[in-house]
Amino acid sequence: MDLIKQVEAKQLKDEAENFSIGDTVKVHFKIVEGKTERVQIYEGTVIAKNNGGISRTFTVRKLSFGVGVEKIFPLHSPRLEKVELVQRGRVRRAKLYYLRDRVGKATNVKQLVQKRVKVAGN
Repeated sequence: MDLIKQVEAKQLKDEAENFSIGDTVKVHFKIVEGKTERVQIYEGTVIAKNNGGISRTFTVRKLSFGVGVEKIFPLHSPRLEKVELVQRGRVRRAKLYYLRDRVGKATNVKQLVQKRVKVAGN
């Protein structure tokens, strides 16, 4: 293993990826303002994931005062506190860029419903 991969392996986060495309997530991200640090929460729908080892990123889209806002977060960044899953989405595509053209309720992704299995009782 070369030197660059050894350094990158130390910086990778464990259990960082607990969400998928179409899920609604809350991203807790550290913001530095002058000498103070605070955690800002950004809630939206995951519309894309880009793989690339240490430089793996994901894109979150939300509506803010009627305007669509997208932000790209690096998954293994030290500023990324945690990614909290709010609800699972049911999608059939790997990239949800078509949501950019939609307005209002059409931007919502269907919620994934867990099916319950009946077990025959004794």
